[in-house]
This record gives sequence, structure tokens and C-alpha cells, in this order.
Amino acid sequence: MAPQPDTITRSPDSNSTVSAMSQTIEKEPKTINLTDAVEVDTIANDLGATEDDLLEAKDVAATFTLERCRKLMTKVYQQHKKDPNFPISVIQRIEEFLANQDIFDNPENHEHEINEMKIEAALITGNSPYAEIRAVVPKVDDPNMPCSTIRAWFLGFILCGCVAFINGFFEIRQPAIFVYGTVPQLISYPLGNFCASVLPDIGFTLWGVRHSLNPGPFNRKEHMLVTVMSTVANTAPYTNGVVWIQALPGYFGQSWAKNFGYQICIALSANFIGYGMAGICRRFLVHPSYLIWPTTLATIALNNAFHTTSDEPVKGPFGRVWHMSRIKLFMITFVAMFFYFFLPNYLFTGLSLFSWMAWIAPDNAALATITGSTTGLGLNPIVTFDWNVMTALTQPLLYPLFSTLNYFLGAVFSMIVIVGLYYTNTYYTGHIPINMNLPYDRFGKVFNVRAIVDERGIFDLKKYQEYSPAYLSAAVVTVYLFFFALYAATLTYTALYHWREIALGFKGLMRDMPWNKKKDEDETEELTMDIHNRLMRQYKEVPEWWYLICLVASAVIGMVAISHWPTSASPAVVVAGLIMCAIFIIPIGIIYGMTGQQVSLNVLAEFIGGVIFEGNAIGMSFFKTYGYVVCLQALTFTSDLKIGHYSKIPPRIMFWAQMVPTVVSTFVCVGIMVYQLDIENVCTKEGPFRFTCPNENTFFTAAVLWGTIGPRKLWGPGGMYTATLAGFPFGCALVLAFWYLSKKFPNNNILRNIHPVIILTGGISWAPYNLSFIWPAVPIAMASFMYVKKRCLAFWSKYNYAFSAALSAGVAVSALVQFFGLQFHPVNLHWWGNDVLRRGCDGSGECVYLPLAAGQSFGPSTW
Repeated sequence: MAPQPDTITRSPDSNSTVSAMSQTIEKEPKTINLTDAVEVDTIANDLGATEDDLLEAKDVAATFTLERCRKLMTKVYQQHKKDPNFPISVIQRIEEFLANQDIFDNPENHEHEINEMKIEAALITGNSPYAEIRAVVPKVDDPNMPCSTIRAWFLGFILCGCVAFINGFFEIRQPAIFVYGTVPQLISYPLGNFCASVLPDIGFTLWGVRHSLNPGPFNRKEHMLVTVMSTVANTAPYTNGVVWIQALPGYFGQSWAKNFGYQICIALSANFIGYGMAGICRRFLVHPSYLIWPTTLATIALNNAFHTTSDEPVKGPFGRVWHMSRIKLFMITFVAMFFYFFLPNYLFTGLSLFSWMAWIAPDNAALATITGSTTGLGLNPIVTFDWNVMTALTQPLLYPLFSTLNYFLGAVFSMIVIVGLYYTNTYYTGHIPINMNLPYDRFGKVFNVRAIVDERGIFDLKKYQEYSPAYLSAAVVTVYLFFFALYAATLTYTALYHWREIALGFKGLMRDMPWNKKKDEDETEELTMDIHNRLMRQYKEVPEWWYLICLVASAVIGMVAISHWPTSASPAVVVAGLIMCAIFIIPIGIIYGMTGQQVSLNVLAEFIGGVIFEGNAIGMSFFKTYGYVVCLQALTFTSDLKIGHYSKIPPRIMFWAQMVPTVVSTFVCVGIMVYQLDIENVCTKEGPFRFTCPNENTFFTAAVLWGTIGPRKLWGPGGMYTATLAGFPFGCALVLAFWYLSKKFPNNNILRNIHPVIILTGGISWAPYNLSFIWPAVPIAMASFMYVKKRCLAFWSKYNYAFSAALSAGVAVSALVQFFGLQFHPVNLHWWGNDVLRRGCDGSGECVYLPLAAGQSFGPSTW
């Protein structure tokens, strides 16, 4: 680092970061004498600050009074003392600073400590305190940059419709085709530049704002707005699954469910309730700076790669200086991955799940069980050469390192439980493949749900008693155990670690209600500590009543639809589902925003819905929709709101950019389903175009097992798996244990980076996934965060997220080309490298620890 001058004073032409800060932070300019004793290098290393960050921080630090510094650092300490993304060394220095009263009584004797703390305060409050955010999110904003332009809305509508059509049309195909958000983000850039080059500068003025067909170059805010509008259509409405199992004769055969009015009402209801929940919760999940939302960073990095003009050289590994721009790195990596992905995805699929240990002795059941990557547990040191597999369950270049390591730790611990259950034949798991996600009958075959229902699809107790109970594999039993622990741990963890932030959010929510004009200075102070919140304060916020109207109206539409049509479900499912969603959305959102790992409510929704609406598969499905899927959608929409927050898109523009495209995508997806429902043999083995409906079959199975049969028979009094309910107290106890240890040893860095909820999340990663989809991410994450970031911060900041986005974009576009060009027809390539995954015990999954003879069964004689 270049030597710094001994005396630094505030410059009159400070950059816009300092200007933005000056709007909300009271200053008392003074000169700070920066001697060599100030450990600026240590500060920079601990906070992951570059040389430019440090120079700006010194300038801002010169404006702080001692009292202002103490007030700021008190807030920082309260907010980040338990934050695993925040360095513990900084927390320790803040503790020492605040606890030393002599610093404030006799400041002239502590010039070194005061100057050091002022620089740290400036670094933390003058920009994001996280290097991950500083790497991709600009700390300046141009409020005059065009955003909500005619061309942006036009491109957004076109791409939204196209994505909705492709994803909706091919959702019932095996294999499905899915367009990820990266694809429209890539396509919209050349389209936007084309519009900027050919459209004339003509338009109109509305409410004092001129709207032109061509307001100038296609800019970053327009590009991000188009991306958000496009990704709204990523998935078809979840209620489509309910309609499929209702309408088709192969399922419940309720032909009235083909009514378009019914379909569109429940689809709009489920989608827009998610928006309402997301908007109301944004002060809990979007505004706090400690919620970095790692999943958004690649999207922002890709946007920056297209629109960043500066290209400063940075020092990289091995002492080499890199001059390559982000966009050049992105394009080289994207093209390389585009062509490379043909190898593991088409030419040599054995490289995708490189189960070489199981191939040594393909008929060895024990070897396949432990090391197999297809149906086994995947315990294998070299397991894949496929980036798509490496990032299937975690994102090693995006998620914080502690998140990836905790997730892996949970997977390893749960694997030990799975092996113990399997080889002790607990719950008869030794007769069932170890890592299958389907239920089995007492003959060791996949459970036939149609054998226990009548011609109307209603549960038949006599048939059930004559056939078999449902048995679960060792992996699924373990997954349920960890799911129960996870739900209890999520609520306990949030209550213990984040009660202050939640309380502050509720105070702010009440403050901003129309009937309350009282300001909460504590929350205002908390928000203005973050540069991005300060920059966003110049834009009008969306009133709470907009989201409340959306929430209430959507719920009413859903209740009316369920009541008006003969669903045999109570409109109370909407209220019950929303209550469950309201309980969990903030705790799950906080964990998701900090770690990138999402806690899924699907099992809890099925469990509670099955108990409340036992015998009613459709009622359970609607409860699952409003309890689990609405929460999932709300978090997806919240993630988009965070993208808008980082990109400085005005909140009211973001509101309409999410709402309006959702209407478009909903009508497109429902319209496609109306057409597909009348296709002959759809959702059967003879279905044309491979429309065999794998997801719909799974949906129907879950509806019958959880709704028609109900969880009482499996987890109720005397149920086979009742003991797994011990997961609920175990989850609470695990969090309490780590909370106690963190209190007893507050400066222990290992305890600070252990996240019990993420450990439990790793435990639910099985069936059909295994360690093959988790372990490869660990060395990549360690190389990125422990080596490159620590040693070459500027290099890591410039390239890490652009590199990750390029790899994922290359996979997505290559998969599309391969699907339509080779697999859609199909053009198959048969040779050992492609067929080996289907061979042997690992490929078939039929080699079990305790095989049954023909006609033999296991389990009790009556049930």
C-alpha cells in the first residue's frame, strides 16, 4: 500500500459517497493526525477493504466527533455482534473501545485508538461493511438516470411472455426445459442497445416527466428492470399442480377443474399474496444491511460487467497484474463453459456424476450404497466435472464460506444417521434402497397409491388394509427428522439472535401505517448507517396500504374461488396457510438473506395440512399452496426487491415492474395449461412430446399420502415414525446449546461461525441428492474465500462474481441449445461413458442390504 500523508483534511470536492453521507450524518470537521501507529493495514484486512476504500474512509473519518463515533459504533456493535459475516476481530476492537471510559474522559491520551475507531466507523457506515457487497454494488447513484422507459417495459413484457411460455409449456415434459434468469438478462443487453441505436427520440410528457422512445444509451437501471420483469415468469403458478391432479381422469378426474375462471382466480390469488407478504416484510428483509442476500450478487455482477466502463488493473495470484475487464472475462468464461458443458451433459455424461469407485465393482451393493453418486450416498473424493452438479445445492462462489461449510457439516452428520438406520434395519429400511425419495410397500416395491383409493380417488380403508402401509427409505426418515428439528431451530434461532432487529422492524411498520405519523428516530438512525439505505431515501417509498390491499384482495379472491367451485376444500385453508406463512417468513428470510440457504416449509405444510384436512387431498394441497408456496414466492420477490435496492431502482417502479408482468405470466401459463389438459394421453406413459408429467405424478402421490391417508397413520400415536418427532425438541436444544456456548465464549471464532440452522439444513439435502452434490463446492469455496479473497482482495472483488455468473450462464444457454438441438428430437449417443450411470447397483438402485425373495414381505401382519 502506498504511504499515506500524516495529515488528512476533508476536501471540498469529496466524492458522491461522502456527499450522500453528509445528508444524514452530522459532522464537526477537524483535522486528524494519522501517524504510523494507526494500524490501517490491519483494519483494511479485517474489513476486506481495498486501498481506495481506505482513502475514502480516512476522508470521512475526519468529519466525525468522538461522540458521533461512539454512537455509530454502539449501533454497529448491536447489529453485528452475532453476525457470522462480520469479522470478530472488529467486534472485539469495538468492545474494547466502548468499554474504556477513559477514552471519552481523556481523549487526548488515546489519539491512536480514537483515530483507528473513526476510520473503522467510516469504513462501515460510508459503504457496505461487507466486501461481498462492495465488490459488486456501486456506492453512488444517479437519480436522473432513466429507468422506467418505454423500451425497458417493452423488452420486459416480451421477454416475460417468452420465458413464461417456454417454462410453462415444457414444465410437464421429461426432462423439462427451464429458462433461468441469466438467459433473459443476457438477451436483453443486445436488444436494449439495438433499441438505443435505431429508435427515434420522440415521446410525450406525463405528469411533468418526459417519456421518449430513445432517452439515450441503454443503461444499467433499465437493464436490471428488464431482468426483474423477465424473472417474474421463471416458474408456472403452483396452483397449476392442483388443477392437473384435479382435472385429469388418471388422477381425481374432476372435469369441472378445467374451468378457466377457476384456474386463473386461484393462480392470481397465490401469486399476488406472495407480493403482499414480500412488501410488508421488506423492512425486515430488504432494508437491513446485514442481510446481504448472496443469491442476488451474481445478477448484479453480470449487470455491472455489461455497464462498467472503468477497467483498473489489479494484482492477482502469483504476483501477476490483471488488466482484463469484467465483460471480457465474462465472455471468455461464458463461451468456454458453453462448449465444455456439451462434454458432461451429452458426450460423456459419466463425468457429471463421476462414480468411479462404484464402477470398480458395479455389482457390489455395499460399495454402491456408500460411494455411489446416482442412488448411493456419494462418499467420493473426486465426484464430478460438471459445474451444474457442483452448484446444485449450494453456490460456492456466492454463498459465504461459513454457510457452505456448515451445510456440508450437516450433510456429513446426517449421513452417519442414515447409515446407522440402514444397517440396523430400523423401520425396515434395510429392505429399501438407502437414498430413494419414493415411498415403498411391504414387498419392497414403489408404493402404488392407486391401490388404496377408489375410482373417485378417495381413500379406501379396506384396500389400504389389504395392500400395505407406506415405508420410507433411511434417507427420507433422516430427512424428516432433520426437517422437524429445522423448523423448531429456525424459530428458536431467530428469537434468540435477531429479536432486536425484528422488534425494530415492527416498530417501523407501525410507524409507517397511515394512522400513525410518529417517527421512530432509532430506526431512522439504524437505516441511515447503511449507504444504500441513504441513497434510496431520495426515492418515494411504496405505501404499506398498497401491499396490504394486494394481500387482502388476493386472499379474498382465493377464498371466493375455493368456495364457489366444488373443490371440497374449505376457504379456511387460505387463512390457515397465511398464518403459517406469517409465522415463518421473517425467520426464514433472515436466514436466507444472511446465508443464501433457504429453509423449505413443504414438509411442515404437508404435515399440518394433512392433520387439519385429513382425508381431503385437495384441501391439503391448497393449504400447502398458501402456507409453503406463498412463503417461497414471497422470498423470491423479496430477493428481487433487494436487487432493486442495490441497483437504486425507485421502489414504486419496482412495485409495478413485479406486479404487471406477474399478470402477464399468470395468464400465459394458465392459458398453456388449458391447451395441454386436452392433449390426448397427456401425463401418461404414452404422452406425446414426452409430456409424462413427472412433477404432477409426484404432486399426486404427495396429495394422496399426506392428504388422503394423512400423517396420523405414520406419525400419530402408535405410528411407525412417531419417534422422529423428537426432532422438534432436538432443534430447540441444539440452538440453545450453541447460544449458551457463544455467551460463555463470545470471542471464539469457531463458535461464531457455526450456524445450527444451516447445519440442520444440510441434513435435509438427501433423497435423491447426496454428497456428490455438496462436497465439490467445499474446496471451491475455500479457494475463493480463504485464499484468493484473503491474499488478492482487489482481484477477488473485481472477478469473483462475474466469473460465477459466466459459468452459470454458460451452463444455462448450453443446456437450452442441447435440448432443442439434440435432446428434443431426440439424438442419442450410446456408448459406455453415457450408459455407465445406469448400470450396476448404483445405476439401478435396486441392490439393498436385506433383499427379499419372490413373494416375501416385511413389516407387521396387520396395520
